[in-house]
Amino acid sequence: MRFLNDLNPQFDLTYDDVFMVPRASDVSSRLDVDLASTDGSGTTIPLVVANMTAIAGRRMAETTARRGALTVIPQDIPVEVVADVVSWVKSRHLVYDTPVMLGPDGTVGEALVLLHKRAHGAALVVEGNRPIGLVTETDLTGVDRFTQVRDVMVRDMVTIPDGIDVEEAFDVLSHARRRLAPVVAPDGSLVGILTRSAALRAHLYSPAVDSAGHLRIAAAVGINGDVAAKAGALIDAGADVLVIDTAHGHQRKMIEALRAVRAIDPTVPVVAGNVVSAEGTWDLIEAGADIVKVGVGPGAMCTTRMMTAVGRPQFSAVLECASAARELGKHVWADGGVRHPRDVALALAAGASNVMIGSWFAGTLESPGDLYTDEQGRQYKESFGMASGRAVRNRTASDTAYERARKAMFEEGISSARMFVDPVRPSVEDVIDEIVSGVRSSFTYAGARTIPEFHERATVGIQSTAGFAEGRPLHTSW
Repeated sequence: MRFLNDLNPQFDLTYDDVFMVPRASDVSSRLDVDLASTDGSGTTIPLVVANMTAIAGRRMAETTARRGALTVIPQDIPVEVVADVVSWVKSRHLVYDTPVMLGPDGTVGEALVLLHKRAHGAALVVEGNRPIGLVTETDLTGVDRFTQVRDVMVRDMVTIPDGIDVEEAFDVLSHARRRLAPVVAPDGSLVGILTRSAALRAHLYSPAVDSAGHLRIAAAVGINGDVAAKAGALIDAGADVLVIDTAHGHQRKMIEALRAVRAIDPTVPVVAGNVVSAEGTWDLIEAGADIVKVGVGPGAMCTTRMMTAVGRPQFSAVLECASAARELGKHVWADGGVRHPRDVALALAAGASNVMIGSWFAGTLESPGDLYTDEQGRQYKESFGMASGRAVRNRTASDTAYERARKAMFEEGISSARMFVDPVRPSVEDVIDEIVSGVRSSFTYAGARTIPEFHERATVGIQSTAGFAEGRPLHTSW
């Protein structure tokens, strides 16, 4: 990457401070762009779901891996629970979604609770693992909550045979005027569920899979306790990437944790962070990190910069740390601060191999939180920072009352934020579509077909606040 007119910025820059200049390009289509990472994480699109309790769960992991991204299960989750999540995700189908299922004796009330666990908004009614009907919110509206679903389900279903070409499956759904259908094996047993949009996405995305062809998933570990033992247990459980995570990554305990993990000879890439300087990047790589996580304070749930004055504008942090990692043949992930597809493109231009996203994905139906409705009828999920009072209380539940009170004195981060679900883009897949579309287009403007080529060809300029405002669309006249 180079700055326009070979400028040498005298101050650090955020994503809003910079813009990209188009270059001569022979990349004629967005579909000619390959967004696969080269850092060993196995992602086919450069997106990683942050290891936050309110965001990263098994449904998020399954859905994002199917589209080529990677989800990091948080460090606060017990190892045995993480092992169950990893096993579940790796048993999911590479094309078909895992449906919400009910027995025919299930109630309308149960169905209403479960419907929004999946963005397609439907539940299959099964008997002996065979689909016998389906229900949507429309079928349940105005019905007594104790009514059994057998009395309201749609029995006249279109089914799709397992193994059918997704283009043919799309045509079947289109001709039948169905939005979705269960996928069944030759014996009639349920395999999964396929929507029209999923059939389209199956051609546009490649799933992130391991050497056995199973969906990929990552897991995080902290820097306290027996880090090596927990890391080994997570790797044995099948985690494809190990993330050693703490807010201040450039410290002695992180170095010790990294060396302890490296001593067990891990068979997966090791990510460590967070840092914002070349020196921090070099030290973590020297201690054993394959990938360094960059970012202090840019996240939407983070109050670190306001509380401590510590941090660094994210674009400059990524630019410097990526350059330092590249000198040693390693990589960085840009963690936090992205709110628009342009920000993801700029992080890649600065040298990141993947971009980590938290709050942007919190307001999607796949995030683990419960779905609420506000006074205006808008649906939302609750999100919170991992150093917030809410997270600290969860993390210290087994401590003594005194220890919990003492640790509560040093909380940082927002404990409860409403992340509204976009009615137009309620699914994390919808958000991924938006991001990937913008990033692919950025690549064509730069004349780049791969992430390394994009970083090499990107030309970036510096803009004023008015310049950034000029680029924002207006939804009403002025």
